Amino acid sequence: MLDIATRIAQLRRPKLLISAARFGIDDYIRNTHLKRILKNDVIPRPAPAVMQLLDIESALNEARITKQATYSVARHVDVMTAIMAEAQTLAATSRPT
Repeated sequence: MLDIATRIAQLRRPKLLISAARFGIDDYIRNTHLKRILKNDVIPRPAPAVMQLLDIESALNEARITKQATYSVARHVDVMTAIMAEAQTLAATSRPT
């Protein structure tokens, strides 16, 4: 099983999707966005949150690739923004002091 940093580093997505997600990082509000994306009232710690987000993103990417009618670009951008923001939080909290 791959660690979180490796899974994130191995993501290969269209540049436009990544660029759009980067714009959302400054406006990311953890409590608000994670509750909506994960559809859960309990906010997990950053590592479990990233794992859940990566699973959701994987399903979204599969829907994108197979051109499913249920695919939502807005949701994909939202999830990618959350992954990036949570990865930053995770990196900041795991640095040695």
